[in-house]
Amino acid sequence: MRTYINLKIKTMKLKVGLPFAFVLALGLVACNSNKGLSVEDQGEVLIEQYCSGDEYFSDKNTFRGNAIGESLDQMTAKKKARSNTQAEIAKTISSTMKIVGDNYVSSSEFNNKEEVTETFNEMSRTIVDEQLQGVVTICEKMTKTADGKYKCYMAMEIAAEKLASKYHERLSKDEKLRADYNYEKFKETFEKEMERMSNGY
Repeated sequence: MRTYINLKIKTMKLKVGLPFAFVLALGLVACNSNKGLSVEDQGEVLIEQYCSGDEYFSDKNTFRGNAIGESLDQMTAKKKARSNTQAEIAKTISSTMKIVGDNYVSSSEFNNKEEVTETFNEMSRTIVDEQLQGVVTICEKMTKTADGKYKCYMAMEIAAEKLASKYHERLSKDEKLRADYNYEKFKETFEKEMERMSNGY
């Protein structure tokens, strides 16, 4: 009886093992058959995305963003692309300025750092919304897809110095911040974060 059970278990193991070995063998054959073939020959297609690439990344002097808008209507596609691009820039500016604000406040002589940080963040949201009206389009391409839709590729930018100046203007006038506000320290903190972002950290 025990011999029969052992034989049955060995047979089950063999049945389970055979499909796995077969799949593994097929995989090895497939890998070897693709060896030496170009990506195109393997069925991959290179997709070109306009208004994208290294020259459209943010750097230490400029905030940049790029996005796509798609619609059956040409003008709607353009509006979507603009809105999406502005949202991308706003996201980058907001995250950058949050770090700048946190670093600046923590290294300054403010009595109530938590309250000052909150004031800085509220101010940041207002300034970003205002400054987005002044972004400049640096690339725009319109295509039409096979199914008749318009696709608009867009990239925009805003000078970091322009943004820093607007922050300085607001910070120097704010009642909670004015007494302990130090422009040189703020500018140094801002430039350090822009440098860090530019280097991809």
